[in-house]
Amino acid sequence: MASSERAELIAELSHQARVSTVWTVLLHNAIASRSGINVTDMQCINLLQLRGPMTPGQLADAMFLTTGGAITAVIDRLERAGMVRRRRDDQDRRRVIVEALQDGPITELGRRFLPVAEMYEKAMADYTDEELRVLIRYLTRNNTEISPGVIERVKGLD
Repeated sequence: MASSERAELIAELSHQARVSTVWTVLLHNAIASRSGINVTDMQCINLLQLRGPMTPGQLADAMFLTTGGAITAVIDRLERAGMVRRRRDDQDRRRVIVEALQDGPITELGRRFLPVAEMYEKAMADYTDEELRVLIRYLTRNNTEISPGVIERVKGLD
């Protein structure tokens, strides 16, 4: 493959990734709005579900929020909405742990993503197993190396 064709492919992949990001953000905004929460609160829930329980400080750091006021307001809203709970750390009773609840309003939030999952499954039916492996390899590398590395660089710009 000529280097100019490769450059065009990489540019197109970059463009499509950017378009995909916009659609993902818009989707998350729509679902959060329909659920009566804001997108930042929804992403906090998402992080708690993906990473497990966290301290407010860990959650604030992951979300680029200030400890104290901003993260406290998020946790307060999510607790009032019945989506998270605060509890004392079993190892250090002075620490507070925030965890996503498994049922109640959070279940309804999850149901709002069912059409996305259905459409995604239909779209994946067109790909061969090898193509799916390539997509998984790309997304895994992006999620474990590239995006975290970029975030660390952005943090360092302050």
